[in-house]
Amino acid sequence: MKLINEPIKINGLTVRNRIVKAPCDTAGAVNGAPDDNMVEHYRLRARGTGAVIVEHERVLPDGMAHAKQLAMDDDCLIEPYRKLTDAVHGEGAVIFAQLSHAGSRTRDSGLVIIAPSEITDRPDDHPKAMDKDDIARVIKGFADAAVRAKKAGFDGVQIHGAHGYLLNQFYSPLSNHRTDEYGGGTMEGRTRLHCEVLRAVREAVGKDYPVTIRFGACDFLEGGSTIDEIPQAARLFEEAGADAIDISGGLKGFMRPGVTGPGYFKDMSMAARSAVSVPVVLTGGVTSGEELEQLLEENAADMIGIGRALLNDPDWSVKALESVK
Repeated sequence: MKLINEPIKINGLTVRNRIVKAPCDTAGAVNGAPDDNMVEHYRLRARGTGAVIVEHERVLPDGMAHAKQLAMDDDCLIEPYRKLTDAVHGEGAVIFAQLSHAGSRTRDSGLVIIAPSEITDRPDDHPKAMDKDDIARVIKGFADAAVRAKKAGFDGVQIHGAHGYLLNQFYSPLSNHRTDEYGGGTMEGRTRLHCEVLRAVREAVGKDYPVTIRFGACDFLEGGSTIDEIPQAARLFEEAGADAIDISGGLKGFMRPGVTGPGYFKDMSMAARSAVSVPVVLTGGVTSGEELEQLLEENAADMIGIGRALLNDPDWSVKALESVK
């Protein structure tokens, strides 16, 4: 059997193969919920796919990335998501909710924008530096959202700590200028909120429910987070209860400046994989089943995320499995 087709476990959850539908924001939510078009979008892309990670859902109203973003911040949203989870399960895939707070990149909420510090990596942002009450509220927001996701039929959750959103802002020295225990001067400070969120979510959903994290592992900016820091951070996430670590970019987003091709973050995923025992996911630049299989054979990651290719071709996973038989 080719590696692409081997089942893998995340906590106690069996995923049928190594293909992950990476979360790609379609900006198609209606009042924070998936409509029938979005349900069909994900159902089609679940065919042949092992795990589907749904585009990010805000955990609090003041964490809204944009007005058409999905939400997981109210109990009234639980029922609308059941149609989505049922549709993906009907195609044989497992489904994860990606929980997010945009921090200083919040838009359209009409509420006070919060961030680790008043100074951010973007000169046009003017957020309020979070106090301890804000931090406690955000942690509770993630935990409450995870419970809603579990009730809605999601098989697990992913904590969004990448692409310049709130947790990534704490991780990056460029956006975290705090001097308290959450400060940007130490790895423990930079990852403290991630770990507190992971532990709070774990307590809320139970020990057997998969809890994963998407890690913005490098900023690719002078003075920002670096690749050689990844093993230490990954170990802290595993110790805090992460059942898998999904590697992506930091403040520069999901692309890597000046680098393209299949697995363009693979030096980052390999750095994480060297430090942890939980599955590591690599996303970026994969366009064929052969490329995916090669990355698995290189031990670049345990699972491979497919973003644009699956977005453009809903039959991509089926074709990829067929191509590497």
